[in-house]
Amino acid sequence: MIILIDNGHGRNTSGKRSPDGRLLEYRYARDIAQMMVDKLSQAGYKAMRIVTEETDIPLRERCRRVNAVCREHGASNVLLVSIHCNAAPPDDGKWHMARGWSAHVSLNASYKSKQLARHIIAAARECDLKVREYSVSKPYWQQNLAICRDTDCPAVLTENLFQDNREDVDYLLSEQGRATITKVNVLGIINYIKDFGRL
Repeated sequence: MIILIDNGHGRNTSGKRSPDGRLLEYRYARDIAQMMVDKLSQAGYKAMRIVTEETDIPLRERCRRVNAVCREHGASNVLLVSIHCNAAPPDDGKWHMARGWSAHVSLNASYKSKQLARHIIAAARECDLKVREYSVSKPYWQQNLAICRDTDCPAVLTENLFQDNREDVDYLLSEQGRATITKVNVLGIINYIKDFGRL
């Protein structure tokens, strides 16, 4: 199984930061993505980031990179997790009250994409994160997300707390927070592979 990690936005993407500028989503996502790759590699899994550039790589290109790996190795042997931090509407650069962690899949999500989301959600609960669920029976959110919609393998986007909530930002930037966010995504992936994938 080849595990692909998407870093989300780039340094030139407008907004995408905490109101006080302490958390930059592009930098944070890249840090978490690299920590995930390191942890997965140490555990014996094949993992790589699809974006190593600091600048914003268009979604079309990110999807092309994922699908190129799928064509080479077979889509059933690949999975994708895209790392983000959430923001409350209207995304106005101010502090808001919304908090929590969530997992998202596309409107055309496959059974395996939904199962991957469920495994990462279970890991978030196990790590005592406040999980934002769509419903009890469907804990993941379905949206028209290109990185999940236009890729050929099981794909999930995780919103790792809110970058415009003071408490969430304090936690995200702490040593414990970084370790937990990394662990949630890694543990969910590994548990999914144990149930549905193979090395």
